[in-house]
Amino acid sequence: MTDTAEWVPDVLGDGFEQRTLPLGQDDEGDVVATVVRHLPDERPLSRLIGDHRPLADVDVLYIHGWSDYFFQKRLARFWADRGAMFYALDLRKYGRSLRPGQTPGYVTDLVTYDEDIAAALEAMGRSADGTASERRLVLMGHSTGGLTLSLWAHRHPDVAVALILNSPWLEFQLSGMTRAAMAPIVELRARMRPLVVAPQVDLGFYTRAQEEVADPEDPMDIDPEWRPSQTMAVHAGWLNAILTGHARVATGLSIPVPVCVLLSTRTAIPSRWSEDLTNADSVLVVDDIARASLKLGPSVTVERITGALHDVFLSRHDARDLAYARLDRWVTGFLGTRHPLGVLGR
Repeated sequence: MTDTAEWVPDVLGDGFEQRTLPLGQDDEGDVVATVVRHLPDERPLSRLIGDHRPLADVDVLYIHGWSDYFFQKRLARFWADRGAMFYALDLRKYGRSLRPGQTPGYVTDLVTYDEDIAAALEAMGRSADGTASERRLVLMGHSTGGLTLSLWAHRHPDVAVALILNSPWLEFQLSGMTRAAMAPIVELRARMRPLVVAPQVDLGFYTRAQEEVADPEDPMDIDPEWRPSQTMAVHAGWLNAILTGHARVATGLSIPVPVCVLLSTRTAIPSRWSEDLTNADSVLVVDDIARASLKLGPSVTVERITGALHDVFLSRHDARDLAYARLDRWVTGFLGTRHPLGVLGR
């Protein structure tokens, strides 16, 4: 069920619009998702001779990570400069979609987000299942959003033509063996006390690392209510949903389209602050994620970015430029030539 309201200006300013997507109600009240769009500039004579930019027939749908929302204007411009229509989804109870009295980010099953994604696809001018369009669909997810979209692409194999993952959370930080051992305990707690909160272990160092390497010439205006310096509370019901997703990835997915995974080359443990945290992923064990990525489907490219943070596109200047160069190379190879609908990656 999507909203009939018009697109309105977004908090990101010129060139960005948003649309609220009603999703009914749960026991905390009205539930909505929010889709943000950034469209390419219209080229002179394009209405007469067509838009010949390589991605002029592409829609991109981006989903953020845990304790996060969409604010990466630079990423949106990357896609729009190549002719693509860029859309980002703030999932229910995150960012623009968070309403008073709601538990931030809380769901008990990642399949719940199928409703959010269906509403976004309709708002993009596609059908709810995403197939009724002559435009190619590219999915892009960061961290938990990467896990969510990987599972979605597995369940909906005939919709997207490519999947791009920015440090996707495909495996638990303490290894698959630890996940398997703790999963029954978490599942029991989720059934008995789903809203019980796990101890807070985030000291805010990842946020500090991003601030240390931020580009003063292209600043990010981040809302601390939507993206707190320390992660949002982790509830048992939500953690059980994540571990269930990790277990599903571990058994192997069947995503038929090309997958690109961008990761840092190193993990740094954030036990105390050091400059090392500005040159590594301090959230995930990147070698475990690289291994788990190979279980997504038959065509997976893993790009390791030296000096990258957990969000590779928020890294220090050199690492960020390398991440965009690698993404551009992959996009040019897999998407730069227009294919008949449904052929790419099959």
